[in-house]
Amino acid sequence: MERLLNFNISDDEFLPLLEQTVSLLYSSVDSSQRNAAQSTLTQLKEHPDSWIRVDKILDRSNDPNVKFFALQILENLIKYRWKTLPRGTCEAIRNYIVNKVIELSSSDEYLSREKVYIGKLDLILVQVVKQEWPANWRSFVSDIVGASKSSMSLCENNLYILQLLSEEVFDFSRGEMTQNKVLELKNQFNAEFLSVYQLCQLVFDQAAELQRSRPSLISTALKTFERFLSWIPLGYVFETQVIESLLSFFGQSRFRNEALRCLVEVATIQVEAYHDKLRFLFVTFMEELCRIIPPETDIASLVDKSGEISMEFISNLALFFSEFFKSHVRLLEDNGSNGLALLLGMEYLVKISMVPDTEVFKICLEWWRKLASEIYNAQYPIEKGTSSIVLLFNNRQVANERLQFYAPIFSSIRRVMISRMAKPEEVLIVEDENGEIVRETTKDTDTIALYIAMKETIWCLCLFDPVDTMNIMLEKLSLQLSGTEWSWHNINTLCWAIGSISDALSEQEERKFLVTVIKDLLHLCEMKRGKDNKAVVASNIMYVVGQYPRFLQAHWKFLKTVVNKLFEFMHETHPGVQDMACDTFRKIVQDCHYQFVVTQYGETKPFIMEIIENLQDIISDLEPHQVQALYPALSRIVAAFPNAEMKNQLVLELFHLPNTSWESILYQASREQQILQQRDVMKRLVSILRTNSGAATHLGSLYMIQLRRIFSELMSCYSVYSEMIIQAIGNLGVFATKTADVRLMRSVKKELLKLLESFFDVVDKSERKTVETEFIQPLLEPILSDYFRNIPEAREPETLSLFAVITTYMGEMIPVTMVRYIFKSLFNVTLEMIKNNFEDFPDSRYNLFRLLRAINQYSFASLFQLDEDPSLAESEFRLVINAILWAVKHTERNIAETGLQTLLELLKNVDSSSYEGYFYRTYFQLILNDILVVLTDTLHRPGFKYHVQILLRLFTVVNGYLKEPIWTEEEATQASRSGVVLQNNYDYVNWYLRVLLMSAFPNMSRSQIENVIQGMLQAQDEKILKNHLRDFLIQTKEFSSGDNSELYDEANHHSTSASEQERLQSSIVPTSSLQQASNNSSSSNMVQAAGFGINSNE
Repeated sequence: MERLLNFNISDDEFLPLLEQTVSLLYSSVDSSQRNAAQSTLTQLKEHPDSWIRVDKILDRSNDPNVKFFALQILENLIKYRWKTLPRGTCEAIRNYIVNKVIELSSSDEYLSREKVYIGKLDLILVQVVKQEWPANWRSFVSDIVGASKSSMSLCENNLYILQLLSEEVFDFSRGEMTQNKVLELKNQFNAEFLSVYQLCQLVFDQAAELQRSRPSLISTALKTFERFLSWIPLGYVFETQVIESLLSFFGQSRFRNEALRCLVEVATIQVEAYHDKLRFLFVTFMEELCRIIPPETDIASLVDKSGEISMEFISNLALFFSEFFKSHVRLLEDNGSNGLALLLGMEYLVKISMVPDTEVFKICLEWWRKLASEIYNAQYPIEKGTSSIVLLFNNRQVANERLQFYAPIFSSIRRVMISRMAKPEEVLIVEDENGEIVRETTKDTDTIALYIAMKETIWCLCLFDPVDTMNIMLEKLSLQLSGTEWSWHNINTLCWAIGSISDALSEQEERKFLVTVIKDLLHLCEMKRGKDNKAVVASNIMYVVGQYPRFLQAHWKFLKTVVNKLFEFMHETHPGVQDMACDTFRKIVQDCHYQFVVTQYGETKPFIMEIIENLQDIISDLEPHQVQALYPALSRIVAAFPNAEMKNQLVLELFHLPNTSWESILYQASREQQILQQRDVMKRLVSILRTNSGAATHLGSLYMIQLRRIFSELMSCYSVYSEMIIQAIGNLGVFATKTADVRLMRSVKKELLKLLESFFDVVDKSERKTVETEFIQPLLEPILSDYFRNIPEAREPETLSLFAVITTYMGEMIPVTMVRYIFKSLFNVTLEMIKNNFEDFPDSRYNLFRLLRAINQYSFASLFQLDEDPSLAESEFRLVINAILWAVKHTERNIAETGLQTLLELLKNVDSSSYEGYFYRTYFQLILNDILVVLTDTLHRPGFKYHVQILLRLFTVVNGYLKEPIWTEEEATQASRSGVVLQNNYDYVNWYLRVLLMSAFPNMSRSQIENVIQGMLQAQDEKILKNHLRDFLIQTKEFSSGDNSELYDEANHHSTSASEQERLQSSIVPTSSLQQASNNSSSSNMVQAAGFGINSNE
């Protein structure tokens, strides 16, 4: 295979070798052979001269895989090395590709048999067009349009090429071409579109004949025209017969989807001058649609059962209605034929909304949500500025008129929303690494997003007509009671919908409605047989009452009854019921906590006291994870207690049960320490700590009472488990960290650290002196020394997170000595753990950079004082900078982003400090180098925004802001050797960047690099620099011969007058090479002769 890389062998020897190697890659069962073949082919593809044999491969090989490999080589040449080729070679390659495309697409047999191959050739041709047109191939459009008239198969393929070109220029150009080049191609395409339009119209005009002889040509023309519709001058759409043609094709089943996609594009166009044409379009469309699908048709069943209508058509139809209504609904809102057509269209959309396809439903929902929001905002405006009363009144009057107009539609869509209501937030029960149950709340999922959109829509719809909404819901609930529509899915969606209209009803309506709903649900629960059915209904009762806090707040007895019922459910062992009861209690407490802390009418004390008194019984049947879910809710209630003295007492009473268990374990351990190694004991400790942690989050500073009580035992417990882990590692080595016992010991430590972090995260900053004295200072030694002396595999990443939070909490009050202690204990040892790769200890590396960021944000000056010895302090600071830059280069996105944010914040701090001169003199070049490295690395594209901000700050500093020189004498000498005298920092960075970029990107010419540097240094704001750097990144991928004036000579580009453009267009040679080639495409000799014209052995 190595011989394949010998470019001195003949074509006759080369081609069989290539075919053999490609065959090994795709068919060999030996992985070593496949890897060797892959390596050889990659080297061949990357060789700068590999393209020379491409024409021989395409002409002589019959292996499709070999041909595609050759086309990959050719594509790389065109995209990245085109500008290095002599003009004659460019033209030879261009002519070869053109002739090859014509040869293959002029025959129906070839076009059908070699469709995939021709498609790839078309893509290659488009890449050539992007390089050559208009500067070196000014006649391209007239060539391709003229050639299209010679045969139908050629016309069909040429339309596809124009479609690809439109996509490349208008849709996929970002990141592929410079902004100037994109603008040039767009302008050129617009200027020459008339002939392209005429070609499409020619096909449309001959549709009657083509339907019989070549329907695929009509389909291709429609698909191509669809790509044009987003950018062509509007006159081509509204001042021609295009709309009539599209509506005609819509009426024909064979072209319906293609025509409908075109109409979707037209529907998005918003121009006042063409309102009449748009009304005509919609009314005519509805007439045609009624013929295709009669208005009384049940579309959902038609799609679901018979399959007579394709899902693609229904999706396109939903898109058309949705887009047209979003852009033009107000044009049709009248009492005449337009209004009737509009209501009919919306009735169709209501029926489409019932089609059992989530993506189609989302399209429909987008419009229903917008319409409901529009009318709601007009009825209930948020007054801004000095809007007049008359204007507000007029808006409401219009909104009321629209409400009346859409009343039947809104009633129908209420039924759709209620029957399809999405599932709200879900709590998942999962196992942790030790087999313990923990709870996770799903966030940002598609289902949650769908629920939010539906909730907003149905909430507005309920506000418009509460009676109709309630009647529909109660009607559906009665069907559940009768069993007519009973199913778990139906009762769930109904109850989710009932919960979603909370606060949309008046208090009186809400009271009457909710009482009826709860009564019916309770009756349903009694009626149903089987624990599963009863559990489903019970969970829905709990869900519904949890969604109506206003009703619960106003009806204490009902609230108390509900809560007591929830406490009963907490003893029900049927799967899911206890979890639902805990969740519902948590939701009720969020809005009703005040009701628990006051003495209600007819009661002798606040309900929270009663709950705490009976807490042991309430939680007796709950699993640990359920108790952990309950305590934060109880803590929220206690935190709301109005009496400060009683509040403290309630905290102690709340923690009586976990403290009793805690003290029992520690008492037994004081007599026999080995008890702490029992797995059951360790699991109990983990549960107690998690309970405390969840409570601390809601108690805030109030948790200090509880923490004072257990703090010394916490630290002792931490130290004991630290010693046990060290002892286990001493006996078993690193393997000990993988044993179940040591994992549980570490879990205790982790939860303890998380508990402390939860406390420091919420405790009031006014308590900082007390907190530092009582808690922070005592925990430093046991936790930091444990981390420092442990082996990497046994260090807890939560330690780093804890001290990041402590640093943030202490803020500017954190002593430098404390920062030093934290830094020396954590930084170097963690750096040793993570410096060898980007994979090991992911949590530790992320938390380390969080800690660095916190120190930089809240104790910036201490970064320069990390040791009492100034020279050692400077070394430590250099380590910090290197670590931040290492984070910047990290492949894990959140770590790289944290590094970039830290670096940016560090630069801001430096710029407002006395360390500015020293810092930039020492680190400017290092930072600039590394940011340019990640900027040009595709793996780091997500950080582009931060790269730009950092570079802008660096360039701002050297643009006269910093007077002190940042270059060295050695650099000044090097610059002078190249004829550059460094007079200021701007000169230095200009020279340094030129040297750096010319070395890093030998493919770029000197003029390109000078323009890049000039653009970087002169950028005045982020947007300008961002656009400039995007162009730079595109140029780094291309090789250049040095003649790139078309990229940079903007003055010439913009100063070309209209008359000059006309002169250039009039000079086009009428008989084009493409037309000549098409006329001679039957001649095999000519096609064979149309090679690259280069001897491979030269």
